Amino acid sequence: MNEKTTVDNAIKKGKWLINYPARTILFTSIFIAIFLQTQNIVTGWLIIPIVYILPFFLACLYWCLTITKWRIWAFKNVRNVHELKKRAIQERLIGLDNSFYQKAEIKSSGDKKKWDSLLLKFEKEDVFQDNIFIPKQTIIFYSKSKNSIQMLLGISSIILGGYLLFNSRSLPLGILLIFAGLYLTYKEFREVINTTPQIILDEKGIETIKTKFHSWESIKNEEAICEGFGKNRHYYLVYDYPGGREYLQIDSYTTNMKSLNKLLILYRGRSKQINNSI
Repeated sequence: MNEKTTVDNAIKKGKWLINYPARTILFTSIFIAIFLQTQNIVTGWLIIPIVYILPFFLACLYWCLTITKWRIWAFKNVRNVHELKKRAIQERLIGLDNSFYQKAEIKSSGDKKKWDSLLLKFEKEDVFQDNIFIPKQTIIFYSKSKNSIQMLLGISSIILGGYLLFNSRSLPLGILLIFAGLYLTYKEFREVINTTPQIILDEKGIETIKTKFHSWESIKNEEAICEGFGKNRHYYLVYDYPGGREYLQIDSYTTNMKSLNKLLILYRGRSKQINNSI
C-alpha cells in the first residue's frame, strides 16, 4: 500500500474536504432560505422544512457521503492508523466506533469491502516518529496573551456597566456588567501573574498543577479533548492514573488541543523507545 501521507496532512485534507464545505453548505442554505422567506417566496407551512430543516439536512447529507471517501483514502495512505483514528475522533471528523455518527456514514458495497480490507492495518502497531524540534521536557504555563485579552474584556465590561449605571439607562444591566467584569478581570489578573507550571511533560511521565507526577507506565487513556459547542466549548487534558482521573481545563494555557495531543503521543513514544532499548 502507498503510505506516504502523514497524519497531519490526512486530518487537514479531511477538514478541507468535509468539515469546511459542510459548514459552507449549512450557512449558505440558511441564508438563502431566510432570503426566500423575507421575499415572501417561502410562506406558511413551508417555512419550517425549508428554513429550519433543509439546510441541516443538506449539510448532513454531504458529510455522510464524503466522510466514507475520506476515511478510505486516509487510512489507506497513512501508516499510523491508530494515531489517525484517535486524532480524527478528537477533531470531530469521525465518530466513535458504533456511534450514531459512524452508523450515519453512507457506504456502498464497494466501500464496505475496501474498508474491511483496511481493518487489517489495525493489527500492526504504529511506527514511532520522533520530532527533534521538541525538547526533552515541555512545561506549559498560563498564556499571558490569552489572559490579557480576557482581562481587557473584563475591563471593557466594567466601563460599559459604569456608563449604563451612571446614566441611569439600565441600572440592573449596569450592575451586572460591573460585577461580571470585576470577577473576570480579577480572575485573569491572577492567572497573568501566576508563573507556576501547570503541566510538565517528558519521556518519564506527566505532572500537572492538580495531580502529582505519574509515569507513562502507570497512566492510560491520555488525551486532550473538546467538550461543548460555541461559547460553551472548553478543552481538557484527561488521563487515568492509579486511584483517580485527571480532568484539567487547558483553555488559558500556552497550548491547545491539537498541540497537546501531539506532545502526549510523542513523549509516550519516547518512553516506549527507551524501555525497548533497555
